[in-house]
Amino acid sequence: MPDTRESTQTASIRNLRRLFWLRNVAIAGQCAALWVAQTMFDLALPLTPLLGTIVTLMLLNAFTWWRLRSVHQVADAELLMQLLADVLLLTVLFYYSGGYTNPFVWMYLLPLTVAAVALPWRHTWAIAALSVASYTALMFYYQPLPHQHHHHDGSDFSVHLLGMWFGFVVSAGIIAYFVARIGNNLREYDHLIADAREKALESERMLALGTLATAAAHELGTPLATMAVLAGEMAGDCAGQPQLAEPLALLKTQIDRCKDILTSITASAGQQRAESGLGQALDDFLQQTIARWQDARPAIQLDCLLQGGTPAPVIAVDRTLGQALANLLDNAADASPARIELSASWDAALLTLAIRDYGPGLTPEVADKAGTPFFTTKEDSGLGLGLYLARLIFERFGGTVSLSAHTQGGTVTTVHLPLKALLVSR
Repeated sequence: MPDTRESTQTASIRNLRRLFWLRNVAIAGQCAALWVAQTMFDLALPLTPLLGTIVTLMLLNAFTWWRLRSVHQVADAELLMQLLADVLLLTVLFYYSGGYTNPFVWMYLLPLTVAAVALPWRHTWAIAALSVASYTALMFYYQPLPHQHHHHDGSDFSVHLLGMWFGFVVSAGIIAYFVARIGNNLREYDHLIADAREKALESERMLALGTLATAAAHELGTPLATMAVLAGEMAGDCAGQPQLAEPLALLKTQIDRCKDILTSITASAGQQRAESGLGQALDDFLQQTIARWQDARPAIQLDCLLQGGTPAPVIAVDRTLGQALANLLDNAADASPARIELSASWDAALLTLAIRDYGPGLTPEVADKAGTPFFTTKEDSGLGLGLYLARLIFERFGGTVSLSAHTQGGTVTTVHLPLKALLVSR
């Protein structure tokens, strides 16, 4: 999510900002209409109450501007009160300028339209009731527009029709612009809700997987301990048989790795922890993670290239980051048992990893499903969780994982990991 003020504001305050600019347009239009009536049509209007009402609208808009700068969220009730004030002030303007015969009486529709889009239905009906009551009252109580001093009898009606046309043009433009923007705010809110729902589902999956992993760690502890004892006894019994020493040593190494994995599951919930409280240089973290993986899979040829600025950034080491990288290396090694390549580059803000295998490559079907839970291309083994968990772990720190086909065959897994959330002050 972008780190901007706009992204943290609620829909209500964005709608209040739209109302602020809409009111500015209305004020400008009222001032222009008043100037045209005085200078071009020589209408003797009561300037004092009209100008006083326009100044009150300006003061209301100044208060709205102050609210926009002083708060980050606005209740629906405040937006309702501002719209009610707009309706009342419009009623005063129309009372002194022809009542229901004023060609700009359509402006009652503006606060009603904003309310219909931005407020609950009860508030909308309150605006509608006040607008209808005000319009109805203006049919009986108003100060008529004065006749022009030097025009033919039909000119008054022509001016009225011209005003109605102008009002329609302005209203169409205002509704098309401002209401469309408000509707866009609502659609953005729907997208945010959908994203939040998707993240909640991901969290539920992770919680379920975490529960299963904890249960599996508890159940596997005893058989692994038994296997470790048996492997030690077999090594002692076969001390005089060198041809068995290497397989038994590899077996013991794999058992120890399983025990380490189970220990990390039960000892960590994925929270960041800095080694010795000071963090670890990024290049050291990568080298240690790669070395542990290479010890577990010594038969795989790993061509590794690490390059970046020195000294490398110091990061808070998270257990899960090392596991995520190991999962990606495992996937590449399973697809290409003879050889894989890893290149890592970094600067002060970003770590980029590229893991290439020489396997069969990436088909469109696999590309669409890769990274989803329980999807695997391994026929004999694999739960389809390695890439999925690695993606979730890197995304938790703002990173991305993507797969692409290499031009010379095989697949390239690329990771972009921002370091901002991991950096530790020296």
